[in-house]
Amino acid sequence: MGTLRDQMQTDLQLKGITPRTQKDYLREVSNLAKYFNKSPEELGEKEVKEYLVHLLKDRKISGGTYKYYVSGIKFLYRTTLKRQEVVDTIRYPKSKRKLPVILSLSEVESLFSVTENLKHKAILMITYSSGLRISEAARLKITDIDSKRMMVRVQQGKGGKDRYSILSQTALECLRQYWRKYRPKEWLFEGNKGTLISISSIRQIFLDAKKRAGITKPASVHTLRHSFATHLIEAGTSLHHVQLLLGHRSPNTTTVYLHVSRLNLAQVTSPLDRAKQTS
Repeated sequence: MGTLRDQMQTDLQLKGITPRTQKDYLREVSNLAKYFNKSPEELGEKEVKEYLVHLLKDRKISGGTYKYYVSGIKFLYRTTLKRQEVVDTIRYPKSKRKLPVILSLSEVESLFSVTENLKHKAILMITYSSGLRISEAARLKITDIDSKRMMVRVQQGKGGKDRYSILSQTALECLRQYWRKYRPKEWLFEGNKGTLISISSIRQIFLDAKKRAGITKPASVHTLRHSFATHLIEAGTSLHHVQLLLGHRSPNTTTVYLHVSRLNLAQVTSPLDRAKQTS
């Protein structure tokens, strides 16, 4: 398995797959080998399907996780082992499209107002106002904040791609206050030992603020990104510009925010209210 693992890792690197995804793919292929106590080279379509059924029925993994694991196994057989016939008939499950939870602008503002810690407020504010993923906020460097162009550089976002997002004037003022007090050296938000802040710390900062603000919606840090996109669309920003700011590869991913935006629904009157008006 060692040689096969090295070969697959080389293939992943040559394909430009991110280190995190490489690690996940390699781990799942290793789990496949352990399940049968055999090298994947000795397995065929029947065994691979048996293992995938095991993932769904015994381990009860979610559809999203299952799709991710299938991708790793498909890569192994298609690219590394050159045995595409093993995975040819394996299909990805149809994903259920759930609409994201959205916070109103007043709810977002309440998160900031109840957060007295300047560092915590700066983290929440830049995450929302630039539409960042939690990992992107954690990895921000001081040099990523471009106050002259009012832009935020997001390095190695999802899919290993760089992009720029907007920098809010309000967020910039908060960041300046934060910088004068904390004086971070390289990473914009440092952890306890001078390294970048952990994702779990940002998650807890958000949950604490949400509790203090009395928000009962099932919101997470990622809800700030969803809310950023929805509020932009409601303000009249084009779908194309929102797509660029979020770093979505396909505009289809961005269209989900049309379904949660009030932009196209604000002028629609409920038939019940219309009935009352004519009675």
